Amino acid sequence: MSETAVGENGMVVAPHRAAAEAGADVLRAGGNAVEAMIAAAASIAVVYPHMNGIGGDAFFLIAEQGKPPRVIDACGRAGSLATLERYSGKGHDTIPSRGADAALTVAGAVSGWILASEIAAALGGRMPRRDLLGAAIQQAKEGSAVTRSFVRCILGDRSEMTAVPGFADHYLIDGKPPEIGSLFVQERLADTLEQLSRAGFADFYRGDIAAEIAADLEAAEAPVTRDDLRKQEAVLRRPLSVPLADATLFNTPPPTQGLASLIILALFDRLGVKRGESFEHVHGLIEAAKQAFDVRDREIRDPDHAGDIDQYLDAGWLDETAARIDMKRAALQPAGNGDGDTIWMGAIDGNGLAVSFIQSLYWEFGSGVVLPKTGITWQNRGISFSLDPRSDNPLMPGRKPFHTLNPAFARFKDGRSMVYGSMGGDGQPQFQSAIFSRYARFGMEPAEAIAAPRWRWGRTWGEGQSGIEVENRFDPDLLSALERAGHTLNRLDEAYSDGMGHAGMIIRRADGRFSGASDPRCDGEAVPA
Repeated sequence: MSETAVGENGMVVAPHRAAAEAGADVLRAGGNAVEAMIAAAASIAVVYPHMNGIGGDAFFLIAEQGKPPRVIDACGRAGSLATLERYSGKGHDTIPSRGADAALTVAGAVSGWILASEIAAALGGRMPRRDLLGAAIQQAKEGSAVTRSFVRCILGDRSEMTAVPGFADHYLIDGKPPEIGSLFVQERLADTLEQLSRAGFADFYRGDIAAEIAADLEAAEAPVTRDDLRKQEAVLRRPLSVPLADATLFNTPPPTQGLASLIILALFDRLGVKRGESFEHVHGLIEAAKQAFDVRDREIRDPDHAGDIDQYLDAGWLDETAARIDMKRAALQPAGNGDGDTIWMGAIDGNGLAVSFIQSLYWEFGSGVVLPKTGITWQNRGISFSLDPRSDNPLMPGRKPFHTLNPAFARFKDGRSMVYGSMGGDGQPQFQSAIFSRYARFGMEPAEAIAAPRWRWGRTWGEGQSGIEVENRFDPDLLSALERAGHTLNRLDEAYSDGMGHAGMIIRRADGRFSGASDPRCDGEAVPA
């Protein structure tokens, strides 16, 4: 198990140590937490390319001391050629998960860096772009060590990816993944990052890089055009929030599932559970997740088309819903299937400026399409759309896809602030609830709260079957109690499963001291500045 890191001048946590170090180096050089996060975001896009990249989307939750937090929504929209007619004309009943037809939304991540840079400057940040991207450029040019999870993802996806444009040329050597620990060099991506450092981040959408991206997407026959790139802009949004007795929780609004994460913890607080790692603890969070996902699946989509979601954070609705939860029996409720691989990172600087951040390609390696001129792997977030025009979330040019991404932030009444989160599709709200409750409700240290065995309710194995996957370190008596209550369990052989997310957290105490931890399930670390 990893240990809780402590510090006094700030901290950055990431699922790969190199990205955490890149962010911490910015803090040490006098940069603020937003600048540190841009540096970490660029680095993690290089060293963890199976989980995220600049061909994906991103969300920032930024909180200044004593001020309402802000959200940067850097989600790309469906391309202008991404029509129902296009896909039906190709004989598709659903959007393909890989290949050019899956690369159907604009990559929004770098537009988030644009807006984040403006916010950083307004807060006194003065770090040059070259310094922010320097670590990422070096890592791409000189190579970064191949991780075990990188190779595992390639081996799992190789059969469906070898025919996808650019994938084999970029990620395979003689048809095989590189060896664990070997250096993975990404020369074209290094050149792209160099150009962004010189010309500015907007070059990704309206400059030379945009021209190269558009040409490669057209050659691959993807439905995103240069005009779609030109129109992309990140936007500032008001976060969702819910008060608890001792803290206020914040998360991201639609098109993300941040609402679900807030509902779970708000309902759980109303259940009166007194003991951590008990049947009541795990059962209560699972049952709260069922209620939250029912709301999520009905209401969350493009913010221009989402339902009235504020009602679900109203104390009256939460009280009534919590009262319906049976603390002895599992509710019979079908689960969705929101798989996805992502990275979550956090940073808090010495002045208390906090950033909770998520960047993703959606599935591991996204669409699998790698653009040869720029070395960019393009996301497949648009597969969350439906090809049924009568559905709640139909494919439509210019529409934002549903996002599992949701970075979290908590502000406690005793002066503490906390950034926390995890990757993991449908699991993200559940993993947030596990690590938050273990730390904030039952007194675990950050490293212990993150390392403790986790569960995931959903449709995660078997054809059409839903239930709960559990790591193999749970108390057998607890698992037996869950089964007696009607829960269907799938006991994993793993002690620390990738399917249970790569979580992290940083806490800044009222006295200015920091503590934080990363997940033993990943290659990360919490690095003090």
